[in-house]
Amino acid sequence: MLVLLPSPSLAGDPDLLQDICVADLTSTVKVNGFACKATAVTEDDFYFKGLAAPGNTNNTYGSIVTSANVEKVPGLNTLGVSMSRIDYAPGGLNPPHTHPRATEMVFVLEGTLDVGFITTGNKLVAKTITAGDVFVFPRGLVHFQKNNGDAPAAVISAFNSQLPGTQSLAMTLFAATPEVPNNVLTKAFQVGTKEVEKIKSRLAPKKS
Repeated sequence: MLVLLPSPSLAGDPDLLQDICVADLTSTVKVNGFACKATAVTEDDFYFKGLAAPGNTNNTYGSIVTSANVEKVPGLNTLGVSMSRIDYAPGGLNPPHTHPRATEMVFVLEGTLDVGFITTGNKLVAKTITAGDVFVFPRGLVHFQKNNGDAPAAVISAFNSQLPGTQSLAMTLFAATPEVPNNVLTKAFQVGTKEVEKIKSRLAPKKS
């Protein structure tokens, strides 16, 4: 029976083998995570104040994600947790995306959001959430958040991974490098080449 019990290590990042392993973000050593910093550890390795203030939502989608992951907080290396703040302008959207390495739990700081995820059985699980509410997006499933209100909204997200990864469906399919072939996208979405090219042009990185 013990063999059939799920291992805790399968739920998120692998368990740590020491008290701390502050990430050496400059190391060229390739490991599953980051190599441990060889220099002295300081309190700043475990500190980040970037979630305190709202982010700038003046962009195409009207939303912005501010991450507090291992790349911002090196002390998170091997600890299997991270957070983000997401801000939404009125009408703002955090477009359909997945986190391949983590389940996400959001806590609404302010405003009202329409949120949902889609199961592998193609079922939409959706709800309207407001300040003080919590909603969970299971690991790897496509999900979204939309502010349909007239006021800004914001959430704090928690993840069971130091670096959850984010794969936006639109950007992945229409703005990949090298490009996904048009004949793949036209057949998948049952549209013409002109429509595919139009979407690609709108999602292409802005030239400076």
